[in-house]
Amino acid sequence: MLQRFNLSVVLLLLLSACASGPTFNTGGVDRTLTPRGVAAEPQQATRKYVLWGGTILDTTNLKDSTRIEVLAYPLDTDKRPQRDRDPLGRFILEQPGFLEPASYAEGRLVTAVGRVTGTRAGRVDESDYAYPVMTSRQLYLWPRNRGYTGSNVHFGIGVGSGGHWGGGVGVGF
Repeated sequence: MLQRFNLSVVLLLLLSACASGPTFNTGGVDRTLTPRGVAAEPQQATRKYVLWGGTILDTTNLKDSTRIEVLAYPLDTDKRPQRDRDPLGRFILEQPGFLEPASYAEGRLVTAVGRVTGTRAGRVDESDYAYPVMTSRQLYLWPRNRGYTGSNVHFGIGVGSGGHWGGGVGVGF
């Protein structure tokens, strides 16, 4: 009975350790649209839903919303932006309400699902730039990376003898 309980606990820990990032409501999302493509042909994308993510470049709080400028990157299977890949352009993410600029700071990663509402003229250095604008229906701020890129789950198998042979399997977090 105790072995069955221990096995159940280990299996539950393993399953919870395998849980990935956030779950996004991707119903109705057009996965073919990129910020660069929408900037080139905004009329083809207006009112469509997209799933985009990237690195925050700037955050500005307005009267009733927050505007975030994002440098977009391809997303991995967990929908986390992949900064080691080539950027996909820039976009403006608009989120209703106040977001703390210290949390939504330059360099942080975000992923959002939202509706393309058009483009906004802007500048990148001395160049004119057409920013696609997305109104977010779901926004996720990724935890700060502390330089560790591996898994937080560790497995170990051991065998020992202290007069009796024994073995074990361990899981650490």
